[in-house]
Amino acid sequence: MQTPDRTPERVVMYTTVWCGICRRLKRALGRHGVEVEEVDIEAFPEHAETIERLTGGYRTVPTVRVGDRYLVNPTADEVLAAARGIADPL
Repeated sequence: MQTPDRTPERVVMYTTVWCGICRRLKRALGRHGVEVEEVDIEAFPEHAETIERLTGGYRTVPTVRVGDRYLVNPTADEVLAAARGIADPL
């Protein structure tokens, strides 16, 4: 049985310019056609404060917001599943 297509959720990745894991995740998502809006938490410290609240005081990147969900240091499969509105990772 095939899962019906769903409108993908907006994907925002909180990152830094020096984060290699962030670059790899963005490339992986791009290969699957997921458009990512990046927010550099060093350039926009108000977003860093949000990330710190979510991670117990750490500025963990990548942190990804999909709709109203936040995923801390997720895999591409976890982001893809969230963006497609699927409960479990692919």
